[in-house]
Amino acid sequence: MDIFLIILGAICLLLGLIGCVAPVIPGVPLSYVGLLLLHFTDRVQFSWQFLTIWAVIVIVIQVLDYFIPAWGTKKFGGSKWGVWGSTIGLLLGFFMGPWGIIVGPFVGAVVGELIYFNRHPQAIISGSEQPASNTQQAKNSNLTRALRAGFGSFVGLLTGTILKCICCGMMIVYFVQELL
Repeated sequence: MDIFLIILGAICLLLGLIGCVAPVIPGVPLSYVGLLLLHFTDRVQFSWQFLTIWAVIVIVIQVLDYFIPAWGTKKFGGSKWGVWGSTIGLLLGFFMGPWGIIVGPFVGAVVGELIYFNRHPQAIISGSEQPASNTQQAKNSNLTRALRAGFGSFVGLLTGTILKCICCGMMIVYFVQELL
């Protein structure tokens, strides 16, 4: 039974690592299940403190994974409309498969910013306090700003992915370390 649990735990850890970049698979929780499976063997016993701390880390990273793209949008100059667009794009992206989860926040942030600029033509353009006199110049500037907010959303998505990979990698290290 121990060998079965160890093999199943290793599979969970590897699938969890794949899940860090393939949005369909819940990578970090799956890796945690791999640690739990190893814990249930007679060969390795993690302390309850260790398992509790990792459970908290997994929950925090899962929650942050939903908020980091919106944070990236805001950090790159997006308005609340861009942040909301990024969040809605992420949620809608879930229904469109892996590419939807990757592209959804970017498109959502861009669309949210463009809606904002369409509804608020007096909005600050490119950081200046003066509205642009040329309508085409204003549209180009607004598009540039919207694309920057979308790029921020993408950077946030990459940041979340890197965090998940680090977390899963650390769990793999603990798993292998305890087995050896």
